[in-house]
Order: sequence, then structure tokens, then C-alpha cells
Amino acid sequence: MSTDIATSLLHWFDRHGRKDLPWQTVRDPYRIWVSEIMLQQTQVATVIPYYYRFLERFPDIASLARASQDEVLHLWTGLGYYARGRNLHKAAQAIVSDHGGKFPADLTTVCTLPGIGRSTGSAILAFAYGQRHPILDGNVKRVLTRYHALDGWPGRRDVELDLWRRAEQHTPTTRIQDYTQAIMDLGATLCRRSKPQCVRCPLAATCRAHTQGQAEAYPTRKPRKALPQKYTSMIMIRDPRGHVLLQQRPPAGIWGGLWGFPECAPDNDAGTWCRETLGIAVAAEAPWPSLRHSFTHFHLHITPIPAHLLGASGKIMEPAGTVWYNLSLPDARGLAAPVKNLLEQLRCNA
Repeated sequence: MSTDIATSLLHWFDRHGRKDLPWQTVRDPYRIWVSEIMLQQTQVATVIPYYYRFLERFPDIASLARASQDEVLHLWTGLGYYARGRNLHKAAQAIVSDHGGKFPADLTTVCTLPGIGRSTGSAILAFAYGQRHPILDGNVKRVLTRYHALDGWPGRRDVELDLWRRAEQHTPTTRIQDYTQAIMDLGATLCRRSKPQCVRCPLAATCRAHTQGQAEAYPTRKPRKALPQKYTSMIMIRDPRGHVLLQQRPPAGIWGGLWGFPECAPDNDAGTWCRETLGIAVAAEAPWPSLRHSFTHFHLHITPIPAHLLGASGKIMEPAGTVWYNLSLPDARGLAAPVKNLLEQLRCNA
């Protein structure tokens, strides 16, 4: 069966596959690595402009390793899943310090780098070096679960192990780069999560889910549970110059290493909290309408509270991790999407 699926996919790829994506023009492991990390849980159209900007600033591993985390996260702002950017930066530093600045060509070694698992590492080595490694990203899981009509949520360990075994069986020994791109493309363009285009699929004749008329029943969905709801107030403090107080978040956790507004629990009085926690006096204004930002594991409800500093910011000592941000001349630092949007609203309202 492995030759059947590979042959059909490669014939389809020759006619319909994507061959002009910016990271396909060279076999540079650095550029391929950056693209694979950006493409995790993010669509190609969204990634492309970020990819170009990132490589313009960091054209090679050495320049990325030398950069500050703020510079890296600034270019990641809006792309989401910021741990990817932090891990990319850490991995570049590890490659420079431990591997002479050259991206490793061994899968076991590659998978020791921050942010790179088996499937991502396999894809990088397949595209960059033509090595034969099966991949199993979300698109490939969907293709294989439908092709074999496999029951069970793919995130379950036993189902995932079965999928790895089948991915290994189907991976050919020639045209590795083309096959790897082909099966990813199929999942992204035809074998989509909803409304799959089975009539155009090169595997339709032998796909069990399709022949059973059950394509959309696969993959088995993850058991649903209600996402927790969390609440916070973001205090947008402006000084007499119109600059806004920002704090850097801890390096790990949600929005790790990014800059944002001081936050307190919604039941706290903003003025009292600022005096007791930040040691500054502010005049809080009426809250703006709340907004919701969804993460994988919970929904965050944000209440933005504008406030004005009472006194001159120049007299306030700025501890490490705190800055008065100039809305008119913004510098390069990482911002979570809700913070970036709120700063833009503040700028427009100035």
C-alpha cells in the first residue's frame, strides 16, 4: 500500500502541489527550520509576511543567536504561540554554542533543540538534507486517519503510535522532499478538517473513510470539555508626556517574556492597587469595554482601565522590567496581540 499512496500523491503533487513558497527556493536548513516553526498551528498565508520580515532582520543562525529576546519577540508579535519564538531564539544560541553554528543533520540531535519535536525535526531534515523520515503534523494525521478510517482521537498515545507506524510505511525511499510536501499540502488544501474536497483527492479511490461516505467523521474529535474562564484588569497608565507604563512578563508561562500593562484582579480598585503594588499614585478612569482573548486551554477576559499618573514619571525609578513606552516613537519589543491593539487605541485617542 505504501507505494500506492506515495505514487498517487507524487503524481498529484507534480500537477497541483505548492512549489513556490519562499522557503522552498533554497535547501537552507536555517530558513526551513524558521518556516517549520512558524507554520506550527498557523496558516501559510499568515506566515509568509512574518517569515520575510524575520529573515530580513535575522538572515542566519548567528544573527538570531546574537539578538535579544525582545528583538525576536517584537518580530513575532501577532503571530501567536510565543513560546515558538522564545524556543527558536534559545535553539539558535544552542546551535552556536554546541554545534559550531551549523544546524545539525542528525534527527536525535535535532530533537534535543528547544521547540523541535520528532515531526518538526523530521520535516526539516527531509527538506534540507533529503533524509528519509516520516512526519506526523496535524495535516498528515488527518490524511492518514481518514485514509485508514482509524478510530480514536489522534492525541491519544496508542492512536499516535499507530499513526507513526503507518507514516513510516507510506514514506517512500525516493523524492523525499516532494512526498513530504505533498502529504502536507494534501491535508492543507483538499483533506481539510471540514468540507474535504474528496472528489479532487488523488487518494479517494483507496481512502476507507471516503469509500464509507464518512470522511468528516475522521479524525475522532478530542473529548470536549468546557474551557475555564479567567479574568484580569489591564491598567493603562499614562504619564504627563503621554507615555504608557509597560512591564515585562516572566520568561515562562502565558505571553512569557512579552511586555504588557500592569495587571490586577478585577475586584481590586485600580488606584489602590497601583499605590500599594507599584508605589505610584494614579487617577483611574472609566473602564473600556471588556474583550476576550482565547488560548488553547482557557478564555481570558480583559478589562482595560485607562489611568493617568499623578506626578512626573521622571521622578519615578524604573526597575528592571519596567518602561515608559512612547506611543509616538515605539521601540522594538514583543507585545501580545491584545496589548498591541490597546496601545494602538491609546495612540489614536491621544
